[in-house]
Amino acid sequence: MMHIMGFDIGGTKCAVFLCRLEGDTIIWIDRKEIQTTSDWRAVLDMLCVYGESMLETHGVSRPDCRIGISCGGPLSPDRMVICSPPNLPGWVSVPIVSYLSDELQMPARMLNDADACALAEWKYGAGRGALHMIFLTFGTGLGAGLILNGRLYTGTSGLAGEVGHIRLKEDGPVGYGKAGSLEGFCSGGGIRQMAINKAEQMEQCGKRASFQTGDKTEITAKDVAEAARAGQEDAVKLLGESGTYFGRGLSMLIDILNPEVIVAGSIYARTHEFMETAMWEEIHREALASSAAACRIVPAQLGERIGDYGAVMAAVYE
Repeated sequence: MMHIMGFDIGGTKCAVFLCRLEGDTIIWIDRKEIQTTSDWRAVLDMLCVYGESMLETHGVSRPDCRIGISCGGPLSPDRMVICSPPNLPGWVSVPIVSYLSDELQMPARMLNDADACALAEWKYGAGRGALHMIFLTFGTGLGAGLILNGRLYTGTSGLAGEVGHIRLKEDGPVGYGKAGSLEGFCSGGGIRQMAINKAEQMEQCGKRASFQTGDKTEITAKDVAEAARAGQEDAVKLLGESGTYFGRGLSMLIDILNPEVIVAGSIYARTHEFMETAMWEEIHREALASSAAACRIVPAQLGERIGDYGAVMAAVYE
């Protein structure tokens, strides 16, 4: 019987949890979540305090437990150090694997969150049974995990799948440090920028955006999604625009990798009904027809716990 202490490191929140593996079944035992800040030591130290408490409360001995870490990239090639991800300001050259292993006196492993979540959706979610699968985070940022020929593909230096860095347009919202990038149009931060720009344009015409409830700078992707669900045309149109650019990026992946399924998480999983019409129109315009016909594009199935599943996969993946 194996226990896993998982760490899901995200741009908005971080979590630590304890679970037990019984064959392929995950038994969830305990979990604690905190806000992410730029002080990585303070965040990790607090998570370790909660982790220690879980071990004691549930009577789990350290020899029976290992650590799994899921974190947004880029990571060092040996997957030991966090190398200043765009969604984790202040987390520069963080030796997280050795830090957590030393603090908790247990072996630790880490995977890029897109890789970890790709493995999770492949084993437990929407990608089960696929031989060639792409997973896209579509959360705070946009990254991809690649399952090719039934194996995780990470590339020469562990950076395969950084598709959010691809530029789709010479100008546009900034994502991954690049204006007009796929991440700029298809991420929480990117949709927020698009929404603020739209609110400014409407304000100049004497109108107020449906998704603006306070100051323009406080608009979030969640506000846009809620307005779209309420039937507000400006919000629906904005998400459709994001869907168009998403389709453009997917067309490149479909033509290059010829996957049988693309699984998209987080924001896409929650708002795909507002994006998929425009997304498929763009795919049919841009991608090879035979490759597009062979590919399904589906929302992730593991929901808000996908990061936890990913951390489990980081601990056990060989």
